[in-house]
Amino acid sequence: MLAARLFGRTFLAAAKSESSAAAAASSSATREALNPLEQFFEVDRTPEDDKPVVYGRGWKASELRLKSWDDLQKLWYVLLKEKNMLMTQRQMLNAQNLRFPNPERISKVRKSMCRIKHVLTERAIDEADPRRSTEMKRMINAL
Repeated sequence: MLAARLFGRTFLAAAKSESSAAAAASSSATREALNPLEQFFEVDRTPEDDKPVVYGRGWKASELRLKSWDDLQKLWYVLLKEKNMLMTQRQMLNAQNLRFPNPERISKVRKSMCRIKHVLTERAIDEADPRRSTEMKRMINAL
């Protein structure tokens, strides 16, 4: 009786692990694409990569002035997501006593976000309707 229970448990555990491993293998591709937490981590690079990664520059205020309100709002949230990803990566590397690569990326994102706020504030000041101007300023300050 004891042997049957013991063998039954090991067989059940083995069957469960095989089925869970098969399910994990079949859904690993979909899990990689659907995991929302992966948005906060940069794609891993190996140190053996020959080419250094070149990152873009920050947005200029003159470029931002040409964009619509909706485009600036979308860009704001893209930059916010990028900033969160960089800060998460920096925190994880600091916890492991490793150096954060390219720390200037954070300052580029912050400057771009400040420039977006500046352009939106300029538009709010130039607004003829004082109520709409006040409403725009409240929305900008909420960013």
